[in-house]
Amino acid sequence: MSLNLKSLDKLKILVVRNDKLGDFMLAWPALALLKRSLPKAQISVLVPKYTAPVAELCPWVDHVLLDPNHYHDIKSQHFDILLTLFSTPRIGWLGLKNRIPMRIAPATKLAQFFYNHRVVQRRSHSEKPEYEYNIDLVLALLKHLKVVPAQNLAPYWPLPLEQRQKERRQLCQQLKLNNHEQIAFVHPGSGGSATNLSIEQYAELIQQLDQKNMESNNNPIQWVISAGPSEIELANCLIEATKSKCKVVLYASSQGLATFAQSISAADLFIAGSTGPLHIAGALDVPTVGFFPIKRSAKALRWRPCNSLERHLALSPEAFTDDDNQVFDALNIPDCSDKVYNWQQSLSSVFMS
Repeated sequence: MSLNLKSLDKLKILVVRNDKLGDFMLAWPALALLKRSLPKAQISVLVPKYTAPVAELCPWVDHVLLDPNHYHDIKSQHFDILLTLFSTPRIGWLGLKNRIPMRIAPATKLAQFFYNHRVVQRRSHSEKPEYEYNIDLVLALLKHLKVVPAQNLAPYWPLPLEQRQKERRQLCQQLKLNNHEQIAFVHPGSGGSATNLSIEQYAELIQQLDQKNMESNNNPIQWVISAGPSEIELANCLIEATKSKCKVVLYASSQGLATFAQSISAADLFIAGSTGPLHIAGALDVPTVGFFPIKRSAKALRWRPCNSLERHLALSPEAFTDDDNQVFDALNIPDCSDKVYNWQQSLSSVFMS
């Protein structure tokens, strides 16, 4: 496919990342690089209905198509380029059938044969973060188009300070929090896609961090236990285990994913396993603490959030187990609380400064 400089301004690009919420959030750095490098191109994304509310908020996306509801729109849109960040034969065939001229994807198993541009990545080796693998695909596309990549730094969801302050005021009003004290989110749910700490471990971590904070006469911490619709019972168990010693409140995402995602921008700290909400916080450049198993397919390097390097702390157990029900049993919570507390002291808050 040959494109001259004039046609670059009219490019229509379809980007596909149609799996889970966390995976889609880790596509935002790639989408940012694409839009920053080709600001006049029309960028559409194909996503499942579940992640569509967040896709609509993405500043790097012009149009959102639903998988599979909007398949018929793909042909009528006359896309120039299909960029598939995670390839499957179904999507590859869709691009070929609709005669999209340039189709680029990872060189992955049978799916790669539907694409005329393939990038060898070997993601299963987990040698870099997932979002960097996505960026590499955009870099390959830009190289083919002879376009110099734009500077591409976090945050990849750059909400203006005024909007973040508004989100914080609304959250404080809703949950009866003090706007002038620290707000730390803890998300104990896993969304069914990742392992996470037990309620007892999270309770111990919260209590120890709260105690360290009080002993140092720091600004008090208000603990917000966040939960999706299916995670409320789990969140309430954590509240019961901590409410006698700490200020804890439940925040259930009853107003939809878009509202919940934007409210995370109100946090001074976000603690969770490798789940979708952790990666939303990362895109917002909220300081994050993530808990990761040490097996290669799920380790901290591969699934690190996309916030600035200094604004993320990864914690993993020292001992390996292939039993998902025991993956964090060897985690030393007192050691984790020391690491989180010491790391957090070096951070600045957009709200507290």
